[in-house]
Amino acid sequence: MTRRYWNINLEEMMEAGVHFGHGTRKWNPRMAPYISAKRKGIHITNLTRTARFLSEACDLVFDAASRGKQFLIVGTKKKAADSVASAAIRARCHYVNKKWLGGMSTNWSTTETRLYKFRDLRADQKTGRLNRLPKRDAAMLKRQLFHLQTYLGGIKYMTGLPDIVIIVDQQEEYTALRECVILGIPTICLIDTNCDPDLADISIPANDDAIASIRLILNKLVSAICEGRSSYIRNR
Repeated sequence: MTRRYWNINLEEMMEAGVHFGHGTRKWNPRMAPYISAKRKGIHITNLTRTARFLSEACDLVFDAASRGKQFLIVGTKKKAADSVASAAIRARCHYVNKKWLGGMSTNWSTTETRLYKFRDLRADQKTGRLNRLPKRDAAMLKRQLFHLQTYLGGIKYMTGLPDIVIIVDQQEEYTALRECVILGIPTICLIDTNCDPDLADISIPANDDAIASIRLILNKLVSAICEGRSSYIRNR
């Protein structure tokens, strides 16, 4: 795997609040190696370790992107949703930012069928076919289209399982993480002080509640993906 310099600045991470963990009563003892201190009743994450694992994750996604691999970014809680969508769109990744539907990856054939239906309905809407149907039928199909757009809009161009999945909140997206583990899909996961660092392939200790923290970590990862994609295009 290619090792590169990703300009990960500890001061920048502190300004974004990456180091703030959960309250000391709400923690996972397995996170002890990633915690540097306690302050006013909360754990403080060791940013040197955060920088190390973030750098490893950037190396991984750069290497994968330079070989044309596909990525999925998952983050469905309200604080993360907008950052997930903008980061994914910037790096031309697939994303899920509303709700992970159980079996979305482990039951891919069902997801694929839903995507076919979604694409057909979008085509019917663009051509005006839906408006030519009886009002009751049109209303039913438009509701179905809205539902599919809400939950599958970020993966509408996905034609198969992703090569790497980036997960913003381990506890919130536990079902998605477990499905990736079952399928052997490599995962990169933001982990706060209440998480289990051993579940993902690369766990990045970071505040998964602050928008600025989430945005900073995602920006570093998608910048590495964009660089990798550029390398892939140049070498084709």
